Amino acid sequence: MNDDEPQPSLEALKAEHRRLDEEIRGLGAEFGPDALQIARLKKRKLLVKDRIQQMVDASIPDIIA
Repeated sequence: MNDDEPQPSLEALKAEHRRLDEEIRGLGAEFGPDALQIARLKKRKLLVKDRIQQMVDASIPDIIA
């Protein structure tokens, strides 16, 4: 990712994750799904999920016990 690009919001990432999930399900329901396209979408979905988790983790302050 380029540092010059604006960071998407948490809600935007969650929406993209849902959209990718729906697209994967739609492709899986078709006759003779494109396995390569599904694999790419799943990889993208995992990357989005990781970014969501990073944003959530960053919003929680570190507390030294």
